Amino acid sequence: MRQRGLRPIQIWVPDVNAPEFVGEAHRPSALVAAREYEDDDQAFVDAVSVDWDDAT
Repeated sequence: MRQRGLRPIQIWVPDVNAPEFVGEAHRPSALVAAREYEDDDQAFVDAVSVDWDDAT
């Protein structure tokens, strides 16, 4: 790959299997779900989301 002008890099990303990550990911999700406007929020997300199986 170096011959093609590429070089390796290393990046650090969260371990999505770590209990700390799961807990922190759940916390804001639960806050959003408990909001008074949760139905409106979800309707917005659904409206702007793409079903990747149907995308061209």
